[in-house]
Amino acid sequence: MGGLLKEIYKSRTLYLFISPFYILFLIFSVFPIFFSIYLSVHKWDGIGEMTSVGFNNFKYMFKDPSFWQVIVNNVAIWLLSNGPMLVMALIVAFVINMSIVKFKGFFRITYFLPNITAMVAVVIIFQSMFGNEYGLINFFLEKIGLDKIAWFNSSTGVRVVIAAMIAWRYLGYNAIIYLSGLQRIPKDLYEAADLDGATMLQTFTKITIPMLRPIILFSVMMSTIGGFQIFTEPQVLAGNQSPYPGSDTIVLYMYREGFIYQNYGYAAAVSWVLFVIIGIISLLNWKLFNKSDD
Repeated sequence: MGGLLKEIYKSRTLYLFISPFYILFLIFSVFPIFFSIYLSVHKWDGIGEMTSVGFNNFKYMFKDPSFWQVIVNNVAIWLLSNGPMLVMALIVAFVINMSIVKFKGFFRITYFLPNITAMVAVVIIFQSMFGNEYGLINFFLEKIGLDKIAWFNSSTGVRVVIAAMIAWRYLGYNAIIYLSGLQRIPKDLYEAADLDGATMLQTFTKITIPMLRPIILFSVMMSTIGGFQIFTEPQVLAGNQSPYPGSDTIVLYMYREGFIYQNYGYAAAVSWVLFVIIGIISLLNWKLFNKSDD
């Protein structure tokens, strides 16, 4: 122990230069984690004195129908957005990576642009597209002889709108990740498959998918984490009070309880339940997609 302290003392100048990062990390990352655990078993409005309530915050949460409804909303939006989006991203990356496709840089930039587009602009576009009366989607539905759909009058319709925004925004982001993985696959494998007379579908399923397994696992895990932290899309679309049915998510529910109703202890309890949910689903994804022992 004494030798370690001597080494630290000798390198005190170096430690002094890197200390701001660790100080800020402890204050803004580590301390909030432990404080939220403490806060989750207390009742606090942010100003007055804290009152210990034990596990009453968690008991109330599990008895609250609104909490279970936001769970259903969040799972539905997550499934509607991430499943189709990841499949489409993989297909887009595979097509861009083909040797016959030119201007690969142009396509990479084009598909990635939605990811850096302001969310307010995205919401305005999708509100116009899915408008109940004069939306672009309903216009085309009428043109082909179908009835209009009141997207914002049903929970399913609202979930589809939010899921479409999420899928449109992150399709290019995941496609770029898949494309980087595709470019690392040895071309000898594709050339050998071509010589053996393999079709494009066989090449895709027998070479591309197995070689991309770690990248797919990463994208699924990150999409799972992001899917259960959906906040911006429904908040900008529907506001804090969620006037549209089916638009309320777990993080929006937590935000409203903490920063609108000043129930900080209850909001902290919700955050830890959310942490457990994300952990369980991420573990299931890991077991499903990670077939190796690595």
